[in-house]
Amino acid sequence: MGLLGQLGRELPSLVTKELALAKVEIGESINATKAGVMSLASGGGVLLAGFIILLQAFVYALAQAMDAWLAAAIVGVIVMVIGYVMVKGGRKKFAPSAFKPSRTLHALQKDKAAIRENAP
Repeated sequence: MGLLGQLGRELPSLVTKELALAKVEIGESINATKAGVMSLASGGGVLLAGFIILLQAFVYALAQAMDAWLAAAIVGVIVMVIGYVMVKGGRKKFAPSAFKPSRTLHALQKDKAAIRENAP
């Protein structure tokens, strides 16, 4: 009975600590999500700037050597590829595994195993 009594006394403290760990991990996940949103927004802004500024400048330059429509098509494709790569990089930060509180789950599994070992 002494071991079960000790477990009963320590269980609230254990649960409190596990909840605190989960809170920290969720906070880290939220910060990672914010960083992902900022990456997406930055990538989108760069993509827009690329369409407006670089497209015009390179189209004008290439139009000296070829038809203007072909110059515009070439420059547009290049700028879109750059923007796509940036946006795709930001999307990686939204992976479901980034939201998983892995340390909390690991600690809970250890606690569960310890309780099973000490149970009569």
